[in-house]
Amino acid sequence: MKPGRITGALGRILLGFGALVLLFAAYQLWGTNIFEARSQAHLRQQFDAELHHRRLPPTQPSPSSSTTTEAGGTATSVPGATASPVVAPPEGRPLGIIEIPKIGVDKVIVQGTGTGDLQEGPGHYVSTALPGQLGNVAIAGHRTTYGAPFYNLDVLVPGDLIVLTTTWGTFSYAVTASEVVAPTDLSPLAPTTQATLTLTTCTPRFSASQRLVVVAALRSNPVPGGPKPSPPRTSLAGAELRDLDAADWVPALLWGLAVAVVASAVWLLGRRRQGRNRWLAYGAGAVFVLVVLFFFFSAVSPLLPASY
Repeated sequence: MKPGRITGALGRILLGFGALVLLFAAYQLWGTNIFEARSQAHLRQQFDAELHHRRLPPTQPSPSSSTTTEAGGTATSVPGATASPVVAPPEGRPLGIIEIPKIGVDKVIVQGTGTGDLQEGPGHYVSTALPGQLGNVAIAGHRTTYGAPFYNLDVLVPGDLIVLTTTWGTFSYAVTASEVVAPTDLSPLAPTTQATLTLTTCTPRFSASQRLVVVAALRSNPVPGGPKPSPPRTSLAGAELRDLDAADWVPALLWGLAVAVVASAVWLLGRRRQGRNRWLAYGAGAVFVLVVLFFFFSAVSPLLPASY
């Protein structure tokens, strides 16, 4: 083969690889939002069902009521919620709703901060207190991918409101401080003697080199109970790898094979056409390639760290 042909073939391979990387970056920034939106809709259905299950009959008065606080806020019980003990849900299940009016956040909180958990929404560190309890309630969330729930977390200032709604009550927190720490600094997760809320996310945007931490204080009297002991973490959530086995790679490999087959078919089809028909074939085929690529990226993404 002539050197010119070798150089041309190598150039096309590099261009194709570069295009693939750019498309994957686009998927991470925008395509992951589709996955997160679907997960959020499912989680909200689960949470609404659990909330409905815990409601009392209409004729029976609610055992709890709004409590006036020292700071002038209230801890409002969910209408019709029971007074059953506060129990953390299993990992991967909805814990409640987090609302941050100033930055337009209204998301379902997932129990757990593993890679898969954070891809579905903000995740609750299982070793910390539950919403409304005395102690430190810690929640992590993505900054730029998977719905980017904490994209504008840096604009929060002291006094801004954060509301957590659970099946045992609705609790208002007021921001008190924020800071940037290293991912290995576990002090934001340390137990506290006051009822506090800690939000963590990667910073700066599009990087997992540091963590932005926002701290808020409960504006009402805390509910009884506290977190159960849990093995200590080695770092704050984000850019974490999970244990993978061979089965985890199967979907990615199958969709990768599908991409290769579809792309090859489109190329061969285009080669058999002439002039304008060739480009029409390539254009129509590109649509099918992009669809298969979307599913390929969806299969590859869970294999990567939580990222940012």
